[in-house]
Amino acid sequence: RVIALPVTFNPVADEVTAIGNGQALRSVTTTAETAGRIEDIAISAGDYVTKGTVIAQLDNEAQAIALDRARIKKEDAARELSRLQRLVGTGAITSVRLQEAEFALRTAELEIAQAEYDLRRRIVRAPIDGWIGLIDVEAGQRVGTLDTIASITDRSSILIDFRVPERVIAGLEVGQKIEVNPLALRNVTLTGAVRAIDTVVDTNSRTLRVQGILDNTQDTLRGGMAFFVRMTFAGETLPTIDPLSVQWARDGSFVWAVRDGKAVRVPILIRQRTAN
Repeated sequence: RVIALPVTFNPVADEVTAIGNGQALRSVTTTAETAGRIEDIAISAGDYVTKGTVIAQLDNEAQAIALDRARIKKEDAARELSRLQRLVGTGAITSVRLQEAEFALRTAELEIAQAEYDLRRRIVRAPIDGWIGLIDVEAGQRVGTLDTIASITDRSSILIDFRVPERVIAGLEVGQKIEVNPLALRNVTLTGAVRAIDTVVDTNSRTLRVQGILDNTQDTLRGGMAFFVRMTFAGETLPTIDPLSVQWARDGSFVWAVRDGKAVRVPILIRQRTAN
């Protein structure tokens, strides 16, 4: 008794694997815009902050005094201009004197804007949403413009850099699916997508740099982790048969094909094996 099945046709799956390095979607290092002494640190390591959140406050007494001085100067200039404007109709002042008073008021207004700007620069704010890393400074410490106050990492998504051989470049496209296994969590399989593709093939390794993106809303992944990346590309279409149909002889593999109601031995070359 013989069981025969029809031959189907499917594309050969070209699988590419690589080891990639993960990094946070965004990561910034916050520093003070001006040198000064830290009066207060408003956050702790591990906190989640939103853009604009106050991170640290520098001493600002000198800037506050400058702002008060500028406001007093503006009030004085405004009173003088008002007095001269009342005298315009009497002919007691010249137009040049009136212009000088108007210029003095405008200058005082600019000094207030500058003082307010200098005062704002004494506050260090978060430039992005993210998690605060370890903090290496303390209240009372003097910092410069190059000293790191805190690092902020947005790890809502993880970017993965990896390389693929140049033979698959034609099949690469942004948005293409990738399967990812964190090396630290080998039993976990995640699905991501291609985010960006480099434009130049490395001449030494004959590979192309690809950047994938992986959702991390569960916050289980961290920047710097290693990932096993798998991509599948559809190749040429070939006949597909059940593995039980394959027979072996000394000269290689073959199948029995049904032709005109008879079994005919046909040699085959196995190009790829799958589970079924």
